[in-house]
Amino acid sequence: MCFNAARAFAMGADVINVAREAMMSIGCIQAQLCHTNTCPAGIATQSKWLQAGVDPTLKSERFYNYVKYFRKELLELTHASGYEHPCQYRLDDVESNTDDKSQMSTLESIYGYTKDAVAYTALADLVDCPHLGGKHA
Repeated sequence: MCFNAARAFAMGADVINVAREAMMSIGCIQAQLCHTNTCPAGIATQSKWLQAGVDPTLKSERFYNYVKYFRKELLELTHASGYEHPCQYRLDDVESNTDDKSQMSTLESIYGYTKDAVAYTALADLVDCPHLGGKHA
């Protein structure tokens, strides 16, 4: 998952969302019955009987740990790449298979564009960034 996050940041994403892994961290078994209101794990249901099998204290701790370690892993990958923040990734930092012969190409050559460079001096700059909903938006 961290690789996909790094790829998204390299392509210019400001934010990423997580869904499947987050749902699994709270007990989703991917029964694919969410739309029927009969989730056997009690996660995606309004049934009080099915919900009774879910311990919110335990599940919230598991979700917290998932997010905490996902963030840690992404930052370790970022620092190992020589950057301080994931927004600094460039398209030419990430390579991908382009055909059956295991040929690798950078995302820049695959997609044919270059994202605008993100100046990163401190986290406060990103918090105040108008493009990310900062103070002066």
